[in-house]
Amino acid sequence: MTPVLDLVVTGLSLGGAALAGVRWLRVAQREHYLPGSVSRFALRWWSLGPNIVVAVAMVVALVATPVVPTAGVVVALGAALGPFGLGLRGTRPGPLRWTRRLRTLSAVSGALAIVIIGSGFLVGPATAVCLAAVVAVFVPALVDGAAAVCVPIERASGAHFVEQATRKLAQIRPEVVGITGSYGKTTTKGYLAHLLAGTRTVVPTPASFNNRAGLARAVNEHLLPGTDVFIAEMGTYGRGEIADLCEWVRPRLAAVTAIGPVHLERMKNEDVIVEAKAEIFATAEVCVLNADDVRLATLAHRLEAAGKDVVRVSAHDIAADVTVVADDAGSSPATGVTLWVKGEEVGHVDAVTAPPTNVAVAVALALRLGVPVPTAFDRLSSLPVAAHRLSTSTGTKGFTILDDTYNANPAGSREALRSLVRHGRPGGRRVVVTPGMVELGHRQAGENTDLAATAVGVATTLVIVGRTNRRALAEGAARGPAGCEVVVVDGHDQAVAWVTDHCGPGDVVLYENMLPDHFA
Repeated sequence: MTPVLDLVVTGLSLGGAALAGVRWLRVAQREHYLPGSVSRFALRWWSLGPNIVVAVAMVVALVATPVVPTAGVVVALGAALGPFGLGLRGTRPGPLRWTRRLRTLSAVSGALAIVIIGSGFLVGPATAVCLAAVVAVFVPALVDGAAAVCVPIERASGAHFVEQATRKLAQIRPEVVGITGSYGKTTTKGYLAHLLAGTRTVVPTPASFNNRAGLARAVNEHLLPGTDVFIAEMGTYGRGEIADLCEWVRPRLAAVTAIGPVHLERMKNEDVIVEAKAEIFATAEVCVLNADDVRLATLAHRLEAAGKDVVRVSAHDIAADVTVVADDAGSSPATGVTLWVKGEEVGHVDAVTAPPTNVAVAVALALRLGVPVPTAFDRLSSLPVAAHRLSTSTGTKGFTILDDTYNANPAGSREALRSLVRHGRPGGRRVVVTPGMVELGHRQAGENTDLAATAVGVATTLVIVGRTNRRALAEGAARGPAGCEVVVVDGHDQAVAWVTDHCGPGDVVLYENMLPDHFA
């Protein structure tokens, strides 16, 4: 092949790699720039339906490129167009955003590609053709490599903002509360802010600003002189992350809401999750734990032995320091809770559907921050509902919508199905729309099977969305009681269209989780 044709094929491979790069950079952004996440999603997408054929063709063409360099054109086309179904810009929860961090990742990815292909030109144009084809095929791995390179870069670039936040915390000196948990931390943060609002000036971290950059931004942009309490939600994908946050946020009061298999895909087992979450107590004097979870009950004993002031909360045991017991709601949506403090009943609040353990954690923290028991109790009747966490609205055709689309987990899904039953009306449809739950590691298939089996026992229709958990959900639906209609759709938009076409006044629709569109 002539040098000119070598350059043309190399250029086509670079063009295909560039288009693929946009696609996989979007996945990296959605997956919080975690090294390894892009390759994991690439394997999933390329193993689906017609994408398998394209993937095989690309691999065959890659192997043939040293002998037939024009085979690189097939590689370029496959990289540019596939995998089918994964768009370049995306739509849900939003399109690709060219943030400073994404531009950095893009530049590093491009630099790695240039180094690889450029080294080929040092040998000869034919070698460059082969290496360009390799780059086009392995763009996901290239992006993951760039993400790993960017980890120390990002940490260094964010150090100034962390230092600024540290100084601001030292100057304003608010009481700092740290809240973490496998689930329930954002909701509990909102409850605590509400309970404190009547007596204290409080600043909670916005939305899910729960990592290093988010917490620094929350402090720098929202913490003002005169703030009494700063509530810091803290998330983690592994050991060391919360410990790093506590080194400069330094919560005096801290809580763990719950332990579950969320992020199990990354942390492998729940013992690791417990230890990662327990890091929030490093600087805490007051430690609030959900004692209904045996792992947290064990952790409570460890913390007491270390001299910590431990507060146990429960949704069942009225002997706990703070207990919030939910009513037996029956078929009515108007349920309520009863508050107990140190074994004494404080009172009952009607029409509260909040998760009782989350309420108990918030009450325990509020009491330790000086809120009188009667004041905390009075404010329970007006607890806020976090967006997309079992919030209720009315659809265009008069049906009730239960929106539980934020980050579903096994315990939350069970509560959502109970809420569906409470809101259901005689003769009305009870519809569950779900793509299932993700990031549950080896438990994902089983948890989704159980979810569907339970759902068909209380719903009239189960709408299975997407391919990620389709098989497990279908198996669960088949194991459950007969009589529930099962509908399978490819995406969330089709599910919404089905609901709009089939539901009306008297019907209830539970949207249980909604996956970003980089999930298949």
